[in-house]
Amino acid sequence: MSAGAGGEALLTDLYQLTMLQAYLEHGYTGTAAFEFFSRKLPPERRFLLAAGLEQVLDYLEHLRFTEPELDWIRRSGRFSRDFADWLEGFRFTGEVHAMPEGTPFFAHEPVLRVVAPLPQAQLVESRIINLLHFSILVASKAARCVLAAPGKLLVDFGMRRSHGAEAALLAARACYLAGFAGTSTVLAGMRWGIPVYGTMAHSFVQAHDDEALAFEHFARSHPTSAVLLIDTYDTEAGAEKVVRLAPRLREAGIAVRGVRIDSGDLAEHARRVRGILDRGGLRDAIVFASGNLDEHELARLVAAGAPIDGFGVGTRLDTSADVPYLDCAYKLMEYAGRPRRKRSEGKATWPGRKQVYRERDAEGRLLRDVLTVEGDGQPGEPLLAPVMREGRRLAPPEPLEAIRERVARELAALPPALRALEPAAEHFACEISPALRALTESVDRG
Repeated sequence: MSAGAGGEALLTDLYQLTMLQAYLEHGYTGTAAFEFFSRKLPPERRFLLAAGLEQVLDYLEHLRFTEPELDWIRRSGRFSRDFADWLEGFRFTGEVHAMPEGTPFFAHEPVLRVVAPLPQAQLVESRIINLLHFSILVASKAARCVLAAPGKLLVDFGMRRSHGAEAALLAARACYLAGFAGTSTVLAGMRWGIPVYGTMAHSFVQAHDDEALAFEHFARSHPTSAVLLIDTYDTEAGAEKVVRLAPRLREAGIAVRGVRIDSGDLAEHARRVRGILDRGGLRDAIVFASGNLDEHELARLVAAGAPIDGFGVGTRLDTSADVPYLDCAYKLMEYAGRPRRKRSEGKATWPGRKQVYRERDAEGRLLRDVLTVEGDGQPGEPLLAPVMREGRRLAPPEPLEAIRERVARELAALPPALRALEPAAEHFACEISPALRALTESVDRG
């Protein structure tokens, strides 16, 4: 399932539908403003990276109730016939303001704002959170991998252990926009033009009676991209076989692109394999490593000087294993022209439509963020911009290459404290403007 596909209007929480019927029956159809934000950052994340906007806009633009969905609603016994008839003509007609994908952000800063009639803005809550939360989760971890291994070839290898088909696809996209070179997920290549990478599995070697013959068969089938998996039995022995095979392949015009190591002490194996390849005349062959990697292991291998040219990062990335969820929310900030504020203990919100201004120092590095009410100009650049009006996009989808360039600039502009991988004792905090504090006090006074 992908965002925007027909037949996913019921991919929501039941209370969205129950609230909608009550809103309609009692006339609560005025304009509402909801904002998506993270209440706090986990200690393991010093920043988050905005991602998933494209999927949200696609979802909003194509959201419809199909006949099977309407039939289920009518047969469920929970809803009135009038409500089902209203859903039959449902279209999202609101507007959206958002941070560009690839923008680093912090706690309390709205990544996206939806302004629409209350029933519309309410219905889309669950799916918007679902789409943004996952893409932000993976993109943020992928960005940390990029920071940990600068200049290295990084490839998303996580599809097989992703939490479902859509997760695998969205993870591939999130990793690529964050700076990965590509993915092993083929459908992501077809759908978004993301470069696709892959070698072979251990089963290919095991299916042959002779390991060297497996290498030769694969290289002859893929003469321009032969990266050979050498650790099925003995890693260094596998590398020696590649060296002995190389002259025969060279006679056929085939150059060994590289070797992959997927187990054991990757740093030590890489040193030994690099030596074997260099002595055998394969100095141009890359050493590619995979197997239970994350940003911390990448940083360790880089710091150890391991001669590894690229990494396949899988399970821990696509599941964001160390931080599998974020404390994010999509909350009502204004209704019928009046700012609204949740005051629940530990979950209070800043009211009204808001803007984030980012100020940079003379070298272009992030200096401070200010959260304020919309219309209260502050030094720096406003981060939220209009992207949808009357239910239609204001511009074509942004090319992934442009987002990647933005991410590279933004990561380079983070101060060293925000680029660090260690858990943060104290997080970077956006400043709350006097105007927003005054509005909050006014709302609390009633």
